[in-house]
Amino acid sequence: MSDDGYGGGGGGDDYDYEGGPGYGEETLDGTYDLLAEQEGEQNENGEAANYESANGAPQDAEMVDGVAAHEPGDAERAEVGAARPGLTGERQPNKVRVTTPYLTKYERARVLGTRALQISMNAPVLVPLDGETDALQIAIKELSQRKIPLTVRRYLPDGSFEDWSVSELITD
Repeated sequence: MSDDGYGGGGGGDDYDYEGGPGYGEETLDGTYDLLAEQEGEQNENGEAANYESANGAPQDAEMVDGVAAHEPGDAERAEVGAARPGLTGERQPNKVRVTTPYLTKYERARVLGTRALQISMNAPVLVPLDGETDALQIAIKELSQRKIPLTVRRYLPDGSFEDWSVSELITD
């Protein structure tokens, strides 16, 4: 007996799948072939149909940041490489920094935890030890002396980011 108040129970639903509406053998048409219809679609002029997406780009076009990217030829690739030195296709950090130079409490927690884990896995300690054996205490000492060799990446709402060295950031 069930305690749910509906008189149900028994570990399952009581719906009759066989007798209710559904898709039986008579519902399906054996002559219908969806793939053949898509491959052979033509427009009014007898040409192959070329569908475009909502932004006007062909459906098969690769999208980059919401914009359809066309495939450049060899000559265009050479021009782009010469005009834009550095890595192509990868995001670059902002040249002008807009975020605060202060290390936030969340960044501090992550930096200290990451560095403490590195120290506990026998990474070289970058400050002289005065009897400290706890990895977290050593990481705190490294942070206070600005010796932690890590970089904080701050993502901005527009998708760009800023890289700050921990030694550059102001800690309280």
